[in-house]
Amino acid sequence: MDCKTNGLFWNTKLQAIKNKINNSIKTQLYTACVAALQVKLRSVQNQISDIQEALTSETKNSAGDKHETGRAMLQLEREKVGVQLMGLQKQQNTLTKINCTHSSKTVCLGSVVYTSNHHYFIAISAGAINVNNTLFYAISPSTPMGKLLLGKEVGGRITFQGNTFTIQTIL
Repeated sequence: MDCKTNGLFWNTKLQAIKNKINNSIKTQLYTACVAALQVKLRSVQNQISDIQEALTSETKNSAGDKHETGRAMLQLEREKVGVQLMGLQKQQNTLTKINCTHSSKTVCLGSVVYTSNHHYFIAISAGAINVNNTLFYAISPSTPMGKLLLGKEVGGRITFQGNTFTIQTIL
């Protein structure tokens, strides 16, 4: 093998290792988002069960204005929790659209974005996630920061709340 072929071989190997590491970071961020969403879903489902149980209990109790008021309050609470459940299901749907092995030159859903200020995972709003002692913020593309980042490329500059920063890497 000549030097040029040998160099190409090692560059290809190095790129494969980088891709594996990048996919690992993205997979860990994705897994953390799924876990955070599952916790929220369980909580909402427990609330729905509790409300349903309370409604059943209210039905068995005495009739009258007090009974009707209590039942109406529980119905309102069930509707509110139902809206929360729909929002969480929407987030679940968003996560199904993310391919952890895909990378792009522009920021899109599923991108891991390193900036001169913070690091972001464009997915769902799940807060701060620590991966390999590096802090990332899982944000929705519909958040103000998400909207600013979408479509940008490495070297792109963003100004948010008076702070300007540069996109350094996109995975």
